Amino acid sequence: MSDAHPLSSAGSAPAGAPILSGLLARKRTLVMGILNVTPDSFSDGGRFFDAGKAVAHAREMVARGADIIDVGAESTRPYGDAVVVSADEEIARLKDVLPQVVALGIPVSIDSMKARVGSWALEAGATILNDVWGLQRDPDMADVAARSHALVIVMHNREKADPAIDIMADVEQFFERSLAIADKAGVSRAQIVLDPGIGFGKTPEQSIEVLAKFRALKKFGLPLLIGASRKRFINTIVPSEPDQRLGGSIASHLLAVIDGADIVRTHDVAETMQALRVAAAIRSAR
Repeated sequence: MSDAHPLSSAGSAPAGAPILSGLLARKRTLVMGILNVTPDSFSDGGRFFDAGKAVAHAREMVARGADIIDVGAESTRPYGDAVVVSADEEIARLKDVLPQVVALGIPVSIDSMKARVGSWALEAGATILNDVWGLQRDPDMADVAARSHALVIVMHNREKADPAIDIMADVEQFFERSLAIADKAGVSRAQIVLDPGIGFGKTPEQSIEVLAKFRALKKFGLPLLIGASRKRFINTIVPSEPDQRLGGSIASHLLAVIDGADIVRTHDVAETMQALRVAAAIRSAR
């Protein structure tokens, strides 16, 4: 794989369809590196809340092969105990970080459920909106996506887990609602990636079920993202702290890739990239 990153977002207007088609043209699984600019992330406990450390970590992920950097400034901890922050606070956390990450020369995603934050980030050079509420929380998010033509990651979510529901039916119905919202706003299907939201609004058992039935989501005919990195369901199988879940994360991601995942969102870029390359080499030699 070349170390060049031809899909730089710096100095260009956001355009989701070309960005997405260009990424997928690499004909391999893409790796999205996670950058949490928060004091309360479930996974890394605010290690990169300092702007200098955040940019250094982003630079390291790019050096290790990340195709996309996903920057978030509000914890969306999937277990309901995150501290809600204002759009102003999110932007304040991002303003010294995101432009420098954009300058590294690969596509940058803004992980936010707020349209105003997403709009600010796109103006600062991000090219991807990663909405953990799939265009269904902030009524202006779809309009931001439509106006900017940014790539949009639509993630499934619920206010709380309900062990009694058919989780795959819920995910599919959620995506249908999100796609209807996107259509109404004028968001092209060529801009959209779907993410079933492992750990979000799901019991651990439901997260495992979604992973087990991941292939069913190919029915939508859209690229799929998987983000099982360090999630709590791993702890229910093998007791472990978030930073001890690399093995479980990689196992989950590899199986999802076999079942059709196009993008893997991870805290551990180098290890994930190595696993994906080795698995691909073995499969191609069969």
